[in-house]
Amino acid sequence: MQEVGSAARVRETAVASLFAAEAGRVHALARRLCGDRDADDLVQDTFLNAFRAIDQLQDLANPRPWLYAIAHRACLRRRRKRAGEPRHLEAFDELLPQRESTVPDLAALSASPHGDRLRAESRELVERGISALPEAFRVPLLLADIAELRLAEIADILGLQVATVKTRVHRARLKLRSILASGLPQRQVREPDQARGVCLDLLRARLAAFDRGVAFPYSDAAMCDRCQTVFATLDLAASVCGSFEKDAVPTHLRERVLALTRA
Repeated sequence: MQEVGSAARVRETAVASLFAAEAGRVHALARRLCGDRDADDLVQDTFLNAFRAIDQLQDLANPRPWLYAIAHRACLRRRRKRAGEPRHLEAFDELLPQRESTVPDLAALSASPHGDRLRAESRELVERGISALPEAFRVPLLLADIAELRLAEIADILGLQVATVKTRVHRARLKLRSILASGLPQRQVREPDQARGVCLDLLRARLAAFDRGVAFPYSDAAMCDRCQTVFATLDLAASVCGSFEKDAVPTHLRERVLALTRA
């Protein structure tokens, strides 16, 4: 009996640690996959199922992919078909930035007296962009940018090839960037000296750096003004997604989950 009680306390401690580290991300993911109405229940299901299956966790040093696989399955069970669910996302080439005569004036986000309002609007634009993504693109993007999983980990969770996940995440990021850029104040920009092919090669390199979680290897001096703004809006959209993990987990939910997983 003492050994059973000790094992239960180990499970309780492990899940409590996971909850402290990941509950904000799981809640943010749940809200954007299943909606506000089901988010609390999905978080509870995720951590209760993790508590029951903690003995199956093999990689103790990196439990996050295992936890988000549980969260994804819980979401599939609870998911309701949304009215007006988007079904189509433009092809990669259609989402590539064109050579418009104006670009977003990102300096307005910090220099303008209305900067706070513009930053709030940026968050709303990203939220709107996420809602505009078909589920097949929304799920891998959020697992990448909220859960911060690697492409291979996402592929394992979704049962897809890594190349498929990579393509979907790239298209989703470009769509978010486009929606964000179109809603921000604009400024005029001159025609770049470099060929469009150079700009597109730099964009692909920037997306690859995102995938690997490494710094972009090129300085601003290697890029035209338009490329700099495209990459800055990509970074801004990813930063907004990453900030969702800071969404507060309701106190009542925290108390309920920890009570249910108490030895």
